[in-house]
Amino acid sequence: MLGVTPDGEVRIALELLAEIDGPMLKHGLQEMHGRHLTLPRRRADRPDREFLAWRFERFGRP
Repeated sequence: MLGVTPDGEVRIALELLAEIDGPMLKHGLQEMHGRHLTLPRRRADRPDREFLAWRFERFGRP
């Protein structure tokens, strides 16, 4: 349903973006599509970009 690119951009699955259900879906998930995460200042606290890339690659698969 939700993926994060290695650059920290939030992506919502296309099927979910097409759904019409109510305000929680619209404001809670659909509006997150395309936004960027605010990362911690300390590099040690940030997510690993390689892991995000590995996981995001699987997000787009059926």
